[in-house]
Amino acid sequence: MPQAIGGPSAWHGAEMAVSRRWVRELPATAIGEIDAALAEARRRGLSWREIDARQFPLPGLGGLFAEIADELENGCGMVKLRGLPVERWDADDLRRIYFALGSHAGRPVFQNRSGELMRDIRDEGASIGERYGQIATADGGSFLSSYARTLSNGRLRFHTDRCDVVALLCVRQAKAGGTSKLCSSVAVHDAMLARRPDLLDALYRPVWRSRHGEEAATPDSVYPLPVFGVCDGRLTSHFSLTYIEAAQMAPGVPPLDAAQRAAIDMLLELAEELSFEMALEPGDIQFLNNHVVYHGRTPFTDEAASGRDRLLHRLWLTMPNSRALPEDHRVLWGDVAAGARRGGIGQVAA
Repeated sequence: MPQAIGGPSAWHGAEMAVSRRWVRELPATAIGEIDAALAEARRRGLSWREIDARQFPLPGLGGLFAEIADELENGCGMVKLRGLPVERWDADDLRRIYFALGSHAGRPVFQNRSGELMRDIRDEGASIGERYGQIATADGGSFLSSYARTLSNGRLRFHTDRCDVVALLCVRQAKAGGTSKLCSSVAVHDAMLARRPDLLDALYRPVWRSRHGEEAATPDSVYPLPVFGVCDGRLTSHFSLTYIEAAQMAPGVPPLDAAQRAAIDMLLELAEELSFEMALEPGDIQFLNNHVVYHGRTPFTDEAASGRDRLLHRLWLTMPNSRALPEDHRVLWGDVAAGARRGGIGQVAA
């Protein structure tokens, strides 16, 4: 039977909105280290894809990265690292620096079947559907996978990504909107247990998902996975209604039963109720543990003429201090052992 999880990752949005427990500052001394490591990487002709923690040494930041990893796994599950002066470097150098910082925090993994390691999160424009294909969803929108990263006039529903930790560097913010919305999936789990334990039980049963988009070209590649699972007393939750809706269109997939549908509706209601908004400014890096945090985004309005067109760089990271996962989650994660190199699409990057 499901049990309450509790702990530091079971936070409520109202609490976190007035807290700084999730905020870290990049020390001023870090800029000199970064510039020195960057100069050496450029001297050696290394592109950002060729950089790792060994080739971009930042010895003075070891304690900070350890603290971030611990907060993500054993604390609230999220960190905003502030203070990277993105205007100091050109676009190529900024990518080198960000990929290096991500490589010190964890290990980047592929975000699609073409082996993309860093993704630009921006308004792709209305033609995104023509380029990547689309499927109508139950709420009247279109399923575009995360290739739609994203249409500015639409919100992004609460979901998780297929990695231990997702990192976003804010390069430019939109003229208006585009605010990150976050909630604790542990708090959602425990609230559902208190209010409707019968519905929570339905989310411990397999829910079919589609691999359409980054993993597969068509929506008929499907797999069963519970929304919630517990191993060694630690929760993991993987949820994206988009991929559940896509799976429902695949041949042979059983329809969601009444309890599953009601449970998903309640999950989204609780996520909204328990969420808060985290604004990102240029130079902020947001780290989220997908096992315990759902994320979404408000609609946004760009104004390219004034330089206010939203641009973020995204990394997916596998973490050396990650939790063990239930055996039935192997279908998604590949390796469920604690600290395993896992997640991403296809093989884990070297």
